[in-house]
Amino acid sequence: MPTITERLRPTLESVGRRTLVMGVLNATPDSFYDGGRYATLDAALARAEQMLAEGADILDIGGESTRPGSEPVSEEEEIRRVIPLIETVAVRFPEAVISVDTTKSRVAHLALQAGACIVNDISGATFDPRMLEIVAQAGALVVLMHIQGTPQTMQQNPTYDDVVAEVKAILYAHARRAIDAGVLPQHIWLDPGIGFGKTVQHNLQLLRGLPELATLGFPVLVGTSRKSFIGHILGGLPPEERLEGTLATLALAVAWGADIVRVHDVKEAVRAVKVADAVCRERGTILP
Repeated sequence: MPTITERLRPTLESVGRRTLVMGVLNATPDSFYDGGRYATLDAALARAEQMLAEGADILDIGGESTRPGSEPVSEEEEIRRVIPLIETVAVRFPEAVISVDTTKSRVAHLALQAGACIVNDISGATFDPRMLEIVAQAGALVVLMHIQGTPQTMQQNPTYDDVVAEVKAILYAHARRAIDAGVLPQHIWLDPGIGFGKTVQHNLQLLRGLPELATLGFPVLVGTSRKSFIGHILGGLPPEERLEGTLATLALAVAWGADIVRVHDVKEAVRAVKVADAVCRERGTILP
């Protein structure tokens, strides 16, 4: 198997030239949109193959739902859900760039051994004090997200004086902690945490504030896919009817500086961001 550095190189070289698409693969029974769809190994593998064929740059594999109000699962259960899947995807699709969506350092450690090269931590590596040590030792890339509270409490009256300024300051602090722990600066991505301890207006302000977050100097990942603020804007539509709204947010996120988007609908997202890139990026992505 290629080293983590070798597996990351094409991804890192693409950042800034075009928007990368991270496809969500939840091996969970209770995620807000696709819970239970890919709970078996065969179903998850088929979905991984489909997302790669549709143009996913990264597969983000998770074994614990972090939807509002969700309850944590045990470390052993999360390991049972994700490690065999990561191992199998890494063998069957050796060119795939695999991310593990976890806040637990032991899960991250085993996932990186199994074939992942990115750790996507919704807590900004604050829930587990060993997370940054594990990432640094492996030479992996880390996505550090902002969250107010925990998945159990985050939507209980989230409050900010200036959401963009406060999220920016916390993300900068996360990045400094990672660097101090030995993570390479070029291996740090930041995520403002749309929907994680934010009201509808907070989410909209953060999207508009992406140019300010980009001034931190780290690639910015944005995850709006089918989230509740889109349903709210559209009059209460359920997750399965939020695709068009999601695509609108993706195009705007690209225009405002997002480098990576995390999505459930890879084919549609790839097409949307390719057009947005052609409009917004200096080099564009239109091929002769």
